[in-house]
Amino acid sequence: MGLDDLGAIPALAEAAEKAGFDGIWATETSHEPFMPLALAATRTNRIELGTAIALSFTRSPMTLAHTCWDLASLTKGRFILGLGTQVKAHNERRFSVKWDAPLPRLREVIEGMRAIWQAWRSGEKLNYRGEYYQFTLMTPFFTPPRHDYVIPVAIAGVNKGLCQLAGELCEGFHVHPLNSAKYIGEVVRPEIEKGAKAKGRTLMDVFVSTSAFVVTGEDDQQMAFTREFARQQISFYASTPSYRIILETHGWEGTAEQLSALAARKRWGEMPPLITDEMIDMFALVGAPEEIGRLALERYGGLVDRITYYLPYQPGQLDKLWRTSLQAFAAQ
Repeated sequence: MGLDDLGAIPALAEAAEKAGFDGIWATETSHEPFMPLALAATRTNRIELGTAIALSFTRSPMTLAHTCWDLASLTKGRFILGLGTQVKAHNERRFSVKWDAPLPRLREVIEGMRAIWQAWRSGEKLNYRGEYYQFTLMTPFFTPPRHDYVIPVAIAGVNKGLCQLAGELCEGFHVHPLNSAKYIGEVVRPEIEKGAKAKGRTLMDVFVSTSAFVVTGEDDQQMAFTREFARQQISFYASTPSYRIILETHGWEGTAEQLSALAARKRWGEMPPLITDEMIDMFALVGAPEEIGRLALERYGGLVDRITYYLPYQPGQLDKLWRTSLQAFAAQ
């Protein structure tokens, strides 16, 4: 959901539900992700509502637990919590949050929230003690009304450790928008399965959701615009050193190093030309609007459970894309 007008979100969510979408994801970019979902809940009854993603370390797990508890109640169990770690620079410099080893800390965020939810459901004494978080106080005055709605937790990641953590501990995993079928098949799924097996679980216990760049248009101008948008976004994401494994999967680590060097010097305009059309074809769905749904299923079939286009849905824009894609997905 990418609208800047928060007041328009209830109507947009209602339109998305009527159109046949199964879920709405809210991102943490120019807005925090929870308020848009609360607004979306007011005009929907069926569609699932989730964060993709909310930042993990910029909020106390107690604060997250309260927000998610209330959204689960408001939506009658349709809420999905998606969490991401963000990179060190944003945690430290944008949010002024101490940066710790992300894997063990994220584990405690999830464990801590679940301990809080269990205390609210059962009335048991809250007693979670970890290295990063300790929760030992909960009084009736601060305990929300009880409900039994399950709150699925999905985490986002790129590298092997977070994939394994999802397999061990979570109900879902968000694949980064910069992805390919090869990367998902050779890195993401095997590592989720590895983590799942370590805890007596299977890959089937974890839904895999992906976002996909789309290059399409109803005329040449629109096609060119979406291609250059994809090129720009790919260059931005690929410049992040911690995302290098994605390009390395295809032997493009040299390009990733060049992009990182340019980003470090803030030479943003020189980055997109390094993304070739071959790379766009690998990392984006490229075709006429009526072809994209089929192409998405061909690329991601058997690899993921949920597909989201890296385009905000707005009725009246690219209607052929949305209509034919939903028809293709519904036929599966």
